[in-house]
Amino acid sequence: MEHTEGNKWVLELIQLSRDVLKQSYSPYSKFPVGAALLTTDGTIYTGCNVENACYNLGICAERTAIFKAVSEGHHSFKAIAVAASSDVLDDFISPCGACRQVMREFGTEWTVILTARHGSSYRAYSVEELLPMSFGPHHLNQNKIPPGSIVAEVQEKNNH
Repeated sequence: MEHTEGNKWVLELIQLSRDVLKQSYSPYSKFPVGAALLTTDGTIYTGCNVENACYNLGICAERTAIFKAVSEGHHSFKAIAVAASSDVLDDFISPCGACRQVMREFGTEWTVILTARHGSSYRAYSVEELLPMSFGPHHLNQNKIPPGSIVAEVQEKNNH
């Protein structure tokens, strides 16, 4: 869904995601990206992409913001806005697959705001819409040990 106006917090997140672009370290791609993350308690964390000469060791803006929030004890998010500054981008900026999967770790019903390069147009999607049929924490039910397995037998012996 494309929007040109929005809630005050949406517009603030968009502006903050654009403001943090100047912090981007992107000497290789020349594709600065900024993100602003709103937690459910109203705290905002920003992040930018940080590249590395060993390309796969860089990190995207979205994950930077999320990891900053998590490192401060936040695990519940309301929205994230993503902005880019590039002459090659004529459309809305969209998170990569790795960022979508990290977002998914913290739920499927929070909002991802994709911004246009210029102006105040944006599109808002849920994490679920950006990563349908996703793999998440509930798939890793680590407390379920199949009866009759070696682990179950060892646990049974240790309990007696």
